[in-house]
Amino acid sequence: MELHPGNNIVRLVGTAAGRPTLSHESRGEAFYRLPLIVRRLSGAEDEIPLLLRRGQLESLELQEADKLCVSGELRSFNNRSGEGARLVITAFVRALQFCEEEDENSVLLRGALCRPPTLRRTPMGRDICDLMLAVNRPYGRSDYLPCICWGPLAREASSWEVGAKAQLSGRFQSRPYIKMTADGPLEKVAYEVSAAEIERLES
Repeated sequence: MELHPGNNIVRLVGTAAGRPTLSHESRGEAFYRLPLIVRRLSGAEDEIPLLLRRGQLESLELQEADKLCVSGELRSFNNRSGEGARLVITAFVRALQFCEEEDENSVLLRGALCRPPTLRRTPMGRDICDLMLAVNRPYGRSDYLPCICWGPLAREASSWEVGAKAQLSGRFQSRPYIKMTADGPLEKVAYEVSAAEIERLES
């Protein structure tokens, strides 16, 4: 795989699936969430949560069902509210514009494993490995991004130790699942990077 100078690169082409809603404010600046539907070649769809600055929205008269091209990076933060997922993953938007391109979902990450890999097998008998990749930002913070890989890649990655540096390319996907609670089954969605290619890098 060709190395890329960036540690965290995302390019998405999809359809806006709603109106922007206020996410939070930081240092006097408002940030908004917007769901983006990206269709896979198989016909399945991923609903990707975008995180945008108010100024990006003010420059576009954005409507539901608009086709958008997005470039940016994946971000994570810990949700301490007690509601929803504890680790929240979004696609942080650096550039946004209208377009008419085919749907695209491309991610390239380079970082270090911050948890021991977990190898498991699906009910269909396919090997899958869960990884947590710490990806550094330019100014000292890191994003912690859940990733999965399959088959021979999964078996190889399962032997890597914590701290091993890795680069992967794939897609940012949404995965619905059922969580059993005291009140019964609850439908939830997990967000992760599904790696089509992954390699260990020299320290």
